Amino acid sequence: MIAFDTNLLVRAVVADDPAQVAIVKQLIMQDSVFISRTVLLETEWVLRSVYRKSRAEILDFFRALLEVDNTEVENSIEVGYALDWYDLGADFADALHLAVCGFAVLHTFDKGFCKTASEAGLTPPIVVLVE
Repeated sequence: MIAFDTNLLVRAVVADDPAQVAIVKQLIMQDSVFISRTVLLETEWVLRSVYRKSRAEILDFFRALLEVDNTEVENSIEVGYALDWYDLGADFADALHLAVCGFAVLHTFDKGFCKTASEAGLTPPIVVLVE
């Protein structure tokens, strides 16, 4: 098993360097690939901020990563929850932070933290602290 850094995932999506895309494809075909949740976090930021990819494009790519047989995503179940909340409008970083909390109740000052998903009863408890 090998692990991918953010730039390899970004190359796979934006395909802006044919030589690097070929290397990424070759690596995927040769070995199983581990993708950490921190790499996903950074990848979402780069795709959104630098390449102006839409939420739908990012969501489709991440969901595809969860389904590829030779790809192992760290905390894949939790990442799946985070993607569901992201699909409802949550910030991806917030959704990922919440998803990996386990039984710990997340506390925040952010009144909009995963708001739509939380109001729909789809997230674990969140405590929004009032100043």
